[in-house]
Amino acid sequence: MAKQISFITFTGKLGNLIGYERGGKYFLRSTPEQVRQTPATRRAAQRFGLASSKAALIRHAFYDELDIHCDSGHINRLNKLLIKAAGNHAAITRFRFNQYTGTDRFFSIEPKLFRNGTLHIPAQSIHLHKDIAALEIKVIATRIDFNSKQICHTETVVMTIDPAVHFCGADVPLDITGTGTLVVTLQIRGLDKEGYSRKQYEAADIIAVMEPHIPVFFSKPAYPSGILSFDKTRQTCISKPVVQRE
Repeated sequence: MAKQISFITFTGKLGNLIGYERGGKYFLRSTPEQVRQTPATRRAAQRFGLASSKAALIRHAFYDELDIHCDSGHINRLNKLLIKAAGNHAAITRFRFNQYTGTDRFFSIEPKLFRNGTLHIPAQSIHLHKDIAALEIKVIATRIDFNSKQICHTETVVMTIDPAVHFCGADVPLDITGTGTLVVTLQIRGLDKEGYSRKQYEAADIIAVMEPHIPVFFSKPAYPSGILSFDKTRQTCISKPVVQRE
């Protein structure tokens, strides 16, 4: 360990040196000549690499559409969530891009995504907050193919509701083409009378994840030539010859 005494100090790697800070003072150490990995550490590195790659796809799929500020730790939180998920993408449901405010601050009954791709937001009374004249609701849906590492398609739907009036519910059709995993984020911003949002009333949560539907094919049983019919008196199946009409 060597202490940096120059007027210009640095942290990070520079050649074969690594600069770091400890207790307000800056030091240097050399990089190891060889890094030995055990099978366990190699597997851990592979899991981290796969999870961080998926997390990057998810983040960049929504970054251009989000109108709120993500908290500084959202990248690490999403990485850790995907590492624990071990390939189960549904585990990111309810992930908050802003960990300090969630959509449940406004909606007490959470939306539900149906198999036909319709997002149902149930009717309910909205939680009232001081100086909030309207709520901007933004649904962001995207398909992500994690195998090819591509963002296939993204669609957004925006609506504004009056929080002082009972919300009658809404059905949002999400016609998203592609074969990747469907990930839906709900963004809510509380707007004042001038139409500006306030940071403490901004939320964006992943509310639904739907894997691509894989059709199941069943093999048909092989019957002898003819059509099977059921004889109620004998409780057996008998075969009738096929008659071709000219």
